[in-house]
Amino acid sequence: MSPDRVLSIGELAERAGVTVKTVRFYSDRGLLPEAARSSGGHRRYGPEALDRLHLIRSLRSLDLPVTDVARVLDQEDALEDVIAGRLSEVGSQLTALRWREAALQLLRDCAAEERADRLRLVGSLASPPSTAALVRFWRRWLPPRLPARLVSVVLEQAVPQPPADPAPAQVLAFARLHALATGVHPGADHCQPAAHRPGPGFRPAVLYDGLGEAYALAAPYVRAGRPAREGEALDCFVASHARSSGARDTPAFRRGLARQLAAEARIDRYWQLTAEVSGSPEPTPGAADDWLRTALYAEVSRTAR
Repeated sequence: MSPDRVLSIGELAERAGVTVKTVRFYSDRGLLPEAARSSGGHRRYGPEALDRLHLIRSLRSLDLPVTDVARVLDQEDALEDVIAGRLSEVGSQLTALRWREAALQLLRDCAAEERADRLRLVGSLASPPSTAALVRFWRRWLPPRLPARLVSVVLEQAVPQPPADPAPAQVLAFARLHALATGVHPGADHCQPAAHRPGPGFRPAVLYDGLGEAYALAAPYVRAGRPAREGEALDCFVASHARSSGARDTPAFRRGLARQLAAEARIDRYWQLTAEVSGSPEPTPGAADDWLRTALYAEVSRTAR
């Protein structure tokens, strides 16, 4: 084709292997500029239009919206950003499909008498599910005036991210976790545990800083499956509670703390489900807390004899 020759809309469509309607569509949206109009008002395109049309079709084959195609055509450096954005969208779509697939497998493989309950659980979730309800749960659970840095640490540890490719069991665990977080707990005072209401001098930052240290000390024992026992981790755990309430670590304080913490066991289920969702072999803070409470109960029982 002569470099100076213009093409009619029909000729351009034929050379590109598309319909006239397609060429008109891209022209009307400014993606395919016309070179001129004939005396009869018909569209005419320059020799560069064929290559541009091929590029447009290639970009559209990647399911890029027209607005993104326009960006790529108008800005030389836009392609990388557009591709990155599209990859993110496709990844989200694939994750949603995997969650739906795992949920369907969960319902297919369960016993008939379990199906209605599981359908109710998974039916309350989006695909993939949001963690917003879990964040709200912890913001209600955590004590008032806890510094933002500690809130962030707790949320990072306590709110499991939905896996991109979940097993059916992980879908069920997350659904149960969501139900626990959104459920009503009779007798709960705004979801606040007793340990968060010791008195006006309570210092929550002291408690949670100390608990983080105690959990780190207990983690190797939990990971190794060792029985709960007295020692540095338990002393750190008790001291964090004592310092936060302005008390001294005495046998009497430990007995009272054991009674206080025993009333808050409902959070254990949350941590069990969190471990199932994450699938990580590392102990959760909840597992460390459970180990430490068990050690405390054992010590208090032994000294009471």
